Parts: sequence; structure tokens; C-alpha cells
Amino acid sequence: MPTHQKWFEGWRLFALLSLTLLGLSLWIAGMRGFEVEDVRMVIRFTARTSLLLFCLAFAAAALALLWPNAWTRWLRRNRRYLGVSFAASHAIHAVAILAFAVMDPIGYAAATSIASYIFGGIGYAFIIALTATSFDRTAAAVGARAWRWLHLAGGYYLLFQFMVSFGKRIPDMPLYALFLIPLLAVFALRMIAMALRAQVPLRA
Repeated sequence: MPTHQKWFEGWRLFALLSLTLLGLSLWIAGMRGFEVEDVRMVIRFTARTSLLLFCLAFAAAALALLWPNAWTRWLRRNRRYLGVSFAASHAIHAVAILAFAVMDPIGYAAATSIASYIFGGIGYAFIIALTATSFDRTAAAVGARAWRWLHLAGGYYLLFQFMVSFGKRIPDMPLYALFLIPLLAVFALRMIAMALRAQVPLRA
């Protein structure tokens, strides 16, 4: 593999993505001196980067099965690192939310609800569990079957959570419907790939 390509593989890919996201988030937050609206821009920015990284990681196996080529093989090979990069993006997202809560308690209270605490908290619990089991030793410790069920349940829950988070903004901002397209595409790809795998024994 050429040397320049190694920067886009494995943990180097994770470091590159994470540092880029952190740098861009700090730049956005500092545009007008770390004011509340700048912090809210970081929240929106990281919500979208998290969406992108999640979709790439969760669709990787299905894409590699349905359209095998150099790019989908790269995606499949690096889905662990894309997934951990998603966790890093959402960690920055959480820090920005905390900053918003401290800087503007009234605005934060108006933008949140008990439901957002409950379902958002479950989502973050899944992110922590998925990230913790994204290493060879921890994956081996929980066992292949438990690992598979955890990552399936976590992946589909986060897919659902993204749909709710972006979907609830559609009545006020119709363009948010565009963010549902990649989520629906990922779900469809996984369903098609699952059906294809189920048919393989019948063909043999």
C-alpha cells in the first residue's frame, strides 16, 4: 500500500478525522468569541458530522456486499475506525451541549425535554458501549454473539434516534428532511444485504 494511503487507514484515519473535527469545532466556536450562538453552531455541525460518520460505518458491510469495489472494500476495512470517529464527533457534540447548558440555562431548558434526556441518554450509553467493544480485547471478552447483538441493537437504535432528532425539526425547517435520506438509504441497504445473505444457502 502506498505510504500516503496509510494515513487514511486504521487508527491514523481515526486521528486525522478526530483532530480535524476538533479543530473545525474550535474554529466555529471562536468565530465571534465563543458566544452562545457559536456553541449552538458547533452542536449543529457535530450532529451532521456524526450523521455522516455513522452512516458510513453502519452501511459499510452492506455496501461491500452489494457493490464490491476498491472504495467499498476500504469502507468495510475501516468501519471500526469510522465508528470510533463517530463516537469522537458525538463526544464533541456532548461537550458543546454542556457548554450551551452552562452559558444559556434558559435557552437550554427551552430546547430540551425529559424525553430528550431519556432517549439521548440511552443513545450515549450505546455509543459508550459500542466504542468500548471496538477493540480486539474487549470484543473477545464479551464474546462474538454478544458483540454482534450489541452492535446490531446499538446501530439500529442510533439510526432511529437520528431519524427522530432530525425529523422533529422538519415542521419548522423542511430542508431537514434531506438528512433523513441517508438514514433511510442505510436502512434499505442493510435490509437488502440481509435478504441476499439469507438466500445464499438456498443457491448452494
